[in-house]
Amino acid sequence: MDKLCLLLSLLLLGAFGFVNGGKSKEKKVFKVEVIELKTGNISAKFTNYGASVMSIIVPDKNGKPGDIVLGYDSTDAYKNDETYFGNVVGRVANRIRDGRFSLNGKEYQLRPHENGKHLLHGGHGALADAIWEVKKVKKDVADPTVLFSYDSPDGEEGFPGEVKITVRYLLRPDNRLRVTMKAKAIKQATPLNLVQHTYWNLGNHDSGDILSEELQLFANQITPIDNERIPTGKLEPVKGTPYDFLESRVIGSRINQLPGGYDINYVIEGPDDPIRMKKTAIVKDPRTGRVMKLTSNQPGMQFYTGNLLKDVKGKGGVIYKAHAGLCLLTQGFPDAVHHPNFPSIIVSPGKPYKHKMQFKFKIASDKDNKSDGKKSDAKKSDKNSDRR
Repeated sequence: MDKLCLLLSLLLLGAFGFVNGGKSKEKKVFKVEVIELKTGNISAKFTNYGASVMSIIVPDKNGKPGDIVLGYDSTDAYKNDETYFGNVVGRVANRIRDGRFSLNGKEYQLRPHENGKHLLHGGHGALADAIWEVKKVKKDVADPTVLFSYDSPDGEEGFPGEVKITVRYLLRPDNRLRVTMKAKAIKQATPLNLVQHTYWNLGNHDSGDILSEELQLFANQITPIDNERIPTGKLEPVKGTPYDFLESRVIGSRINQLPGGYDINYVIEGPDDPIRMKKTAIVKDPRTGRVMKLTSNQPGMQFYTGNLLKDVKGKGGVIYKAHAGLCLLTQGFPDAVHHPNFPSIIVSPGKPYKHKMQFKFKIASDKDNKSDGKKSDAKKSDKNSDRR
């Protein structure tokens, strides 16, 4: 996203004073802050600019700490960022075809900016570019936490209704990061699909590409896309294709069979129950011995291998190139507003939004290595993969 267009977008909003009939409200202005949390062997930095993750530091197999997320040293760099490093993205992450949708008999025209046609990640000046309020910080406790909040006004980027959003980051001393995103529609229904857009490199953010890392996904289907990267509405099995990570595989082993690399939504196996957490992904780095296990309550997950990273100057002056990091974006399905067979992403005053994810970091053990050859739960249930 071209964040340099943010100022122009805000000026246009002020000039016209309304979007889709909704009057614009004057937003509160907050200063940009950086919050550092530590517990046990894990530490992290967050900023209220985009409610973003700036760093996650955990030890490797030799006990040496290292930063495993891509990003920038200063908050100023995030203002001109086009990669969404560590941002919370929305109102609706991923793509909406033609930047429009219908809801309750009314059509809404959003502000498309991808090739002037589709909406990507909520639009210009959306959540990733907002300065969130720091509602609460707890540092001197076993489970340190920071809570960010943002009030999205009616008509923001063309979406209907006011929405109040919070994002909580919490560290556990057993090397876990918990993320909880909540939202409430105040007066009217609206689509909502938030994403935490961190780029991970378990070998350290400055260690090169992630193609030698190993990945297992608890998903036996994808939502295939057309040549404009919009879902077709179908579900396709991954077994035997380059998208097959039912067993742990080296990420780069078949990436050359895909144009540019991986950028697709996976259908996460498990009950369609927003209360229950489901196994989603396991990433291993053979160089450092680090393992990251992801669980979430969302039906989908976008796997992206940083295909469009190109000479991005990051932390410590490191130049990030293609595949320098990977994204595991738990989410509702992309373009769900146009596909009634997809899980609904509509929230309403009586139907709030809650998105939970947990990242657990550890060092690979002999038991982990032996489990590589075993089938995942998703593969065992492949015969029932058409139930959605």
